[in-house]
Amino acid sequence: MSRQVLTPQAVELGAFARLARAHTVLRRELEAEVLTPRGLSFNDFEALYHLYRADEQRLRRIDLAGLLMLSPSGVTRLLEGLESAGFVENVQCKSDARVTWAALTSEGARTIECVGVDHAEVLRGFFGDALAEHEVEQLIALLEKLPGVGAGSCAG
Repeated sequence: MSRQVLTPQAVELGAFARLARAHTVLRRELEAEVLTPRGLSFNDFEALYHLYRADEQRLRRIDLAGLLMLSPSGVTRLLEGLESAGFVENVQCKSDARVTWAALTSEGARTIECVGVDHAEVLRGFFGDALAEHEVEQLIALLEKLPGVGAGSCAG
């Protein structure tokens, strides 16, 4: 097999490197400015965000694990911390005793609403300082074409 087949093409490698770097820079900025001062991790925020947007602000634990791309044990550990903080509670399904829901508490909802304001401000600065609105829209359209990223995926 030729070396060319085994070596990633420069354009794909460049795209990968820039996506990874943009993710790292944005995540660090969000953590430093918005999440860490409130005692939240990035995963905490993402879990609260998905619960906030869900019907009745609750999700089956297995569905939340899928959205967060975590194992069932990983989501259990994450939810234990959020439960201890008073942001999430377990709710047993009345029609199926095997199902447990992770439900956002009123404190969890207030927290995500407060964090969301600062989060949106950081995002506006991150994208708005570098890209025009139509360029952000183009970026969204391009990224949605990638597997697992589009509107029909967990990206929501």
